[in-house]
Amino acid sequence: MNVSAWREAEFPLTAERDYANPYLDVDLWADFTHEPTGTMLRRPAFWDGGSTWRIRFTSPLASGRWSWRTDGNVDDPGLVGRAGELVLVSAEPVDRFQRHGFWRMSPGGRSLVHADGTPALLVADTAWALPWRATHEDARVYASDRAEKGFNAVLLMSVQPDMHAHGPRDRTQDEGFGVGFEDLKDGRLTELDPAYFQYLDGLLAILGDHGIVPVLQPVFQGFGWKGRSVAGTVVPPEEYARYCRYLVARYGARPVIYLVGADGSGEEPQIGAGGEEIEAWDAYGQPCGIHYRPHAHNRAHQDAAWLDFQWCQTGHRGEHLPERVADMWRNEPVKGVANGEPTYENSGETGKAGGWWQGHEAWSNLCAGGTMGVVYGAGSLWQWVLHADEPDHVPFFLAPGCGWREALDFEGSRYVGLVGRILDGLPLTDARPSWERALGARGLTSEDGTLYIGYSEHGGPLWLPFETAQAFPRGYRVIDPRTGETVAKGVRAVDDPTIPDEGGAPRLFVCYDE
Repeated sequence: MNVSAWREAEFPLTAERDYANPYLDVDLWADFTHEPTGTMLRRPAFWDGGSTWRIRFTSPLASGRWSWRTDGNVDDPGLVGRAGELVLVSAEPVDRFQRHGFWRMSPGGRSLVHADGTPALLVADTAWALPWRATHEDARVYASDRAEKGFNAVLLMSVQPDMHAHGPRDRTQDEGFGVGFEDLKDGRLTELDPAYFQYLDGLLAILGDHGIVPVLQPVFQGFGWKGRSVAGTVVPPEEYARYCRYLVARYGARPVIYLVGADGSGEEPQIGAGGEEIEAWDAYGQPCGIHYRPHAHNRAHQDAAWLDFQWCQTGHRGEHLPERVADMWRNEPVKGVANGEPTYENSGETGKAGGWWQGHEAWSNLCAGGTMGVVYGAGSLWQWVLHADEPDHVPFFLAPGCGWREALDFEGSRYVGLVGRILDGLPLTDARPSWERALGARGLTSEDGTLYIGYSEHGGPLWLPFETAQAFPRGYRVIDPRTGETVAKGVRAVDDPTIPDEGGAPRLFVCYDE
């Protein structure tokens, strides 16, 4: 088989024996060995219904060949001892991941980079319920809108997490949802439904075709969908870990982020078990971390080898709290930081956290140290409310008079989506918060000091301390972050301590050495 670098290949296997519970009973994997480098990668297989298992693999190398062989815990010639070879051929890349490789954490642990070192910034939406509520047609509408606005990732609950949620198994009917595990309602993860994940394959493929990376959460630890007894704190840790391995097997040979814990304290035993399992089976080193409830300390497992990032949640009351991000940035050992859940736009009442509130929130969090990226959310979108009158949702989180489709058009999403486009191509890898290089503005400075990004809620001018003005980058662009338009640019005189701006509107100052 011929394959190209950073493109997923799939290998089906057919069992020759029967198993009482194929999902639980069979441990199966393939070892891939590269010639001529000797690089070895292990990829787990996943059960896909009936007698079918599949292995998905992506080559991080562009030339040579891979030989592979399967092994496992069963004596089944249809599964174990199967072998093959892949020959690497060149192909024109069609997206940034085929061009630069998957995301991983930067050398300093603060930022995202591609495998080849190209800087990256997470610009994520929050559509938690899409995997078990959206149809493929819905997903195309959603992905087209978010890609056009500049989003490159989306936070997803991989399965409906509430043990006591009820409704038809129909994504088009009120209160309906897909079911990934038949026994999740009992706090277990042993009866997997392959058809659910086959449908999820299609949803994630649509997102991927639009350049949107899934941030996959196994089973929620906090509120969940409707607050009806989430399974993420109840399922046995070993079952939670096995499901994490299944997610790595099924989706880990394509761009992905693993959100192993969500909306809890971070100390739940499922989280550590899941994180260790992902670390053991993820051959590509893709980011894995925790997203916390608003009142958590946000530093669980800080020194764990499997933990790459910590994401806070600042709550749902419409308050700007970038100090939560700043506190996490100071924790050691260093991990990536972001605010994974600011207030959802129009959540509970029209106008809450609306419009430019979201843009100010994103730039404030970024400059406070959330250099992994920015995240947006909208009321009625995250729970994938089918229409404005769909019953049985918690009013506190609903955008009044809106279903998910109306929520796509909320104004604030445009401002958050612009963040990545404005910063695209800038060398911000492992940038740090900076208060000493400019007066008043929130800012980031690059490791070598040749780039400074300053955000001012009310505009300029940007004042520089006299004693540091000569060492400050002289080239500048003044940008309106609400539109992305450059409103001024120039080169500052070496002894001039100001970058001019009339003020009265939000401004971004991009300062660089010529």
